[in-house]
Amino acid sequence: MVINTTVMESINIHQAKTYLSKLLQRVKFGEEIIIASLGVPVAKLVPFENQQPSRILGIDRGKFTVPDDFNDP
Repeated sequence: MVINTTVMESINIHQAKTYLSKLLQRVKFGEEIIIASLGVPVAKLVPFENQQPSRILGIDRGKFTVPDDFNDP
């Protein structure tokens, strides 16, 4: 069993507005930051993960042939 011991920092909304660019740099490197209002968590800044799979060129090579008249009107 793996236990995640990552401690997330909690900041208030005023700090988030004041230091947003610095917080985003920290999140970019993998940190997660909780934004709280009056001590109650309301949001979490987490790194964005690209959901699109990377394209592999030539993956369908040999599966079909392009006819000679492909570009003909």
